[in-house]
Amino acid sequence: MPVRCVAVVVHRGRPAAVDAAGAVRSWCAARGVPCQEADVWQDHEPRRGGREEAHAAGDPDLVVTLGGDGTFLRGARIAAANGAAVLGVDLGRVGFLTEVPAEEVTGALNAVHEGRVTVEERMTLTMRASRGLELPAGMEALLCYGRGPALPPPPVRSPPEGAGAEAGAAAGTEAGAEGWGVPLDITAVNDIVVEKLARDRQAALGVYLAGRLLASYSADAVIVATPTGSTAYSFAAGGPVLSPHMDAVVFTPVAPHMTFNRTVVAAPDEPVGLRVLPHSGQVAVSVDGQLRGVLGPGDWIGVYGAANRLRLVRLGPTDFYSRLRSRFRLTDAPATAADGEAAPLFRPDSPVPADLAHLRLPPRPSGP
Repeated sequence: MPVRCVAVVVHRGRPAAVDAAGAVRSWCAARGVPCQEADVWQDHEPRRGGREEAHAAGDPDLVVTLGGDGTFLRGARIAAANGAAVLGVDLGRVGFLTEVPAEEVTGALNAVHEGRVTVEERMTLTMRASRGLELPAGMEALLCYGRGPALPPPPVRSPPEGAGAEAGAAAGTEAGAEGWGVPLDITAVNDIVVEKLARDRQAALGVYLAGRLLASYSADAVIVATPTGSTAYSFAAGGPVLSPHMDAVVFTPVAPHMTFNRTVVAAPDEPVGLRVLPHSGQVAVSVDGQLRGVLGPGDWIGVYGAANRLRLVRLGPTDFYSRLRSRFRLTDAPATAADGEAAPLFRPDSPVPADLAHLRLPPRPSGP
């Protein structure tokens, strides 16, 4: 995929990220490729939505993020707005989403430009709501203290091209809130979270899966995650690890006051509805860790698989499970110590039999 325009998202609190950004700019300048830094703001300036950021950056076909997974998510919301691919340069502490170390960024850009990469697609989430999301006056200053300005409230999602003027007018109003709700211009790579605002007021939520009531929860929060997000907040709350290569919707309650506290993994076409019950406290709605609005009793949101998918640049075959073992520092059971260290791969070096050819397997071992 010849690179035509690059947007760079930088974690400016890390000198190594700033240096790597210079290397990206030099690479672009040597090839006449436009390069613009994106998602830059001052404390007194508002941030822009993903579509606005993408347009201001020249509608890039490649977004390069320089930082950790948080910086990657900043770039992902821009890339998802116009279908750009994302290359994550790893300068963080966890690094499930980022791809290459900083010192290899120039070689990675060469590989992208010359078509020597694969583009891996990941499921994303979007949502509808009973009304447009907004933050009460003064709430942003309290909840975003020390983190810079919040993202603006998500706008209503535009109808598909060719939908007609009537559909556009309907989507631009809140008249649909009495039925299917307002479609919001949101793309979540990891998760959408509804959580309580006050310590002494639980979030009381009716949870619906595929339109059917699962249960009414009184909890600190509930998480609706993608398989990619299963190793983030959902995992910390006791949820399962899912392969990022699959499609699923993961529902995980956080500290629920009830016996049933398990995660439910739904099919990718099964929406999750969250209705704020009459005696609930106010709840905050966050998308990929960014506060996007506050809801009160009677409000609801519907979370479901988005039509657009995130496009990740991969320089080689992904090794999710080795990364899982490394990043979470998984240790073997003490009882297995007498057996010695297990082999890192379970794969013969002979050709793959025909009945296994369709499976995702590690590369064939090389060397003697």
